[in-house]
Formats: sequence, structure tokens, C-alpha cells
Amino acid sequence: MFESLSERLERSFKILKGEGKITEINVAETLKDVRKALLEADVNYKTAKLFTETVKEKAMGQDVLNSLKPSQLMVKIVHDELTELMGGSAAEIKLTSNPTVVLMSGLQGSGKTTFSGKLANMLKSKKGKNPLLAACDVYRPAAIEQLKVLGAQINVPVYSDLTSKDPVRIALDAVQHAKNNHYDLVIIDTAGRLAVDELMMNEIANIKKAINPDEIIFVVDAMTGQDAVNTAKEFNDRLDFDGVVLTKLDGDTRGGAALSIRSVVNKPIKYVGTGEKMEAIDVFHPQRMADRILGMGDIVSLVERAQEQYDEEEAKRLQKKIAKNQFDFNDFMSQIQQIKKMGNLKDLASMIPGVGKALQNVDIDDNAFKDIEAIIHSMTPKERSHPEILNGSRRQRIAKGSGTSIQGVNKLIKQFDETRKMMHIVSQSKSPARLMSGMKKR
Repeated sequence: MFESLSERLERSFKILKGEGKITEINVAETLKDVRKALLEADVNYKTAKLFTETVKEKAMGQDVLNSLKPSQLMVKIVHDELTELMGGSAAEIKLTSNPTVVLMSGLQGSGKTTFSGKLANMLKSKKGKNPLLAACDVYRPAAIEQLKVLGAQINVPVYSDLTSKDPVRIALDAVQHAKNNHYDLVIIDTAGRLAVDELMMNEIANIKKAINPDEIIFVVDAMTGQDAVNTAKEFNDRLDFDGVVLTKLDGDTRGGAALSIRSVVNKPIKYVGTGEKMEAIDVFHPQRMADRILGMGDIVSLVERAQEQYDEEEAKRLQKKIAKNQFDFNDFMSQIQQIKKMGNLKDLASMIPGVGKALQNVDIDDNAFKDIEAIIHSMTPKERSHPEILNGSRRQRIAKGSGTSIQGVNKLIKQFDETRKMMHIVSQSKSPARLMSGMKKR
């Protein structure tokens, strides 16, 4: 995400490199380029103009610290202003009522139904909520069935009424059903349209009036850029929603919607969708997003995703096996599954400072583990538990069974052996000297 904008901003800052101090002339030249970069990223014109004027005001007259070059100081100012532009701090849904009622709104195709499932899944797993999904889209073919399929995937019930075509009545009945059956969260999926029209606005306004939701969320496709911002304004004028959700942010290389919406409608971006899986949802952190736009990575989010998959009991079991040099292919496969649950591989790699730029034109397939998994699945249970018995004939059989080559099998086993030895050495080492000694013996 934001690849194009990151690249352009980096080029803009190069204008200041080598300058001894910040002057009105070199700042004006840099910010002219920054404004072009923002407009090319499909940022709202007024937003881009105000942003560069604010940066200029803060940059002018500042003494450049001895430890900083002008370009570095400008990066810091731009970083701080980008953070402020996107909201300053994270803003999640307030879960104070019982049940908390969340009304989803947006255009058709924006991803409301899928995001309703993602939100229910996240609040269930991370906040301990007992959610109910309500199917109030009575127009789109298979909309109710889609929500039921998503609900089944995350083990969350769906309230629907196939006998009614009145979304207001269904929404009211869903809230009452939640109260009667001790659900503490109701997420109401509503119908969208291909364009903003009076009929749709009246309908969702009537639902809002009838159920008085705790939160109204506007869901928008980040890839639509300025159209997303314009639609957000129209919805907000009518509904006065509480926050925005940007879907398909992983496919948005420009970032115009993320940078413009807050300043245009003065409502926070609360969550972002970063993929198709039910776990592909993140709280929107403006500072972390500014880090990523300026190529600084996002280590905090990477660590948080890793911690979500961390199993303390499993970690203790693995630690014992590694100490005894008994780490096997079953354990290896388990680790691969945990990495895959963390999300898109290129997105994960881009969170490491400096790596995002290096991977800009590299295509990392989410099926990167496919051959490894096929090879391990082609092993017998005994072979997975005892890698040392994998002789030549067994390797030939595994290569045929997995549809890979004998070279691929040999390469995986060699890498596995080296990894296991290194893990064992590290587990036995209590000092850097012992660790280096163990590595030299190899």
C-alpha cells in the first residue's frame, strides 16, 4: 500500500539533501513536489494545499539541529503532519452498551458484508464479545446467504427473516432477539446501491431512527480514491456517522482516501481491511501509517500480529523439544501455519524498516509455502517425527508424491537440518561466547 506516494515523497526530500539550512526557496521547491505527490496519490486538492501550507509554516524559521540534515528535519515535520492529517490517534468502536448496536453503511461493492463478518470475528476473539450478525440487505441476491456463510466460518450466528422485505422491521427484531438471548453486540449489515440515491438514504436513515445505534460505520473501498471521499461526505451529511472503514487498503498503492477522508468529513478512520481472510482487519493507527508511507516500516504492528498467534503452552513444548534436539517436521509445519495466519507475506515484510522499498517491484506469492507444505504432507508420520531416517529412496518417493523435484526435497531437508542445529545451539547457550563456540564447531 502507498507505494507510489512513498516513492514520490522520497524523491521530494532529495531536493533538500546537501543544503546547509532550510530556506524559503528550498522549502518551497520541496513542498511544490510534495503537493504534486499528494495530488497524484488522489488526495483531495484542498487537503493537499492546506497540508503543504502547514508544513511550510512549521519548517520555516526552525534552526536545523546539529545532528539533523534539512531533509531529515523535513521528514519529521511531514511525518507529524501526516499523522495529524489521518486523525492523530487510533479510534476504535465504543463497546459501552449491552447490547452495543453497530450499523454498517456504504455503497454496493464496498465490502460491507465481508467487513461485518471480520468485525464480529475481531471483537469476539480480541474483546471477548458475544456477537450477533443481522442480515438487513433484502435486495441483493444471495446477500443473506453470504452473511450466513461468513457467520458459519467464524462461528457467529446470523439473524434473518426471509418472510420480510422490510429492513427496518428486521433490524428492530434483530436487536430484540439479541436482548432476549444475551448477545452483547449486534452488527447490522444493510443494503448498498451502485450510486448514492434518495431511496437508499431514506431507508438507512429510517433504520438509524428506529434502532438508535451506538455506532454508525461508513464502509468504503480505498481503491476508489476521491470518489470514496465524495461518497463519505454525502453519507455523513445524511447519517452523521461515527467512523470510517477502508476496505481493500492492501491493493491501494496511492492512498488518497486514507489521507483525505478525515480532513473532509472530520470523522476518524477506525479500521482497515487488508485482505480477503476473516483475520485481515486492523485498527487504523495514524502514526504507524505515516511511518509506512515514509518508508519507516511498522514494527509495532508486526509484533502485535505475532503475539496474536503466540501460544504460550505451545512455545514451552517447542522449547523443550529444541533443547533436546527433537524439533521435527510436525513442529516446522506448525510454525508455517502460524506465520500464514499473520497475513499477506509482502505486507508483513513491508512492516520491517527498509524492506518495503526493496520489495516494491517484487511479487511475493501468498502460496510461497505451497511446495514446502506439499513435501511435508508427502512424508509418513514416522518420517515427519524422525527426519534422520530420510534416505535416498524415501526422498525419491516424497518428491514424486509432492509433485516437486528431488533437488527441492534435498534443499528443504538441508535447510531444516541447519535450522534445527542452530536452534539447538542457541537453546544451549547462556552466553555469546558459548554461542560463537558452538557455531565454530559446525
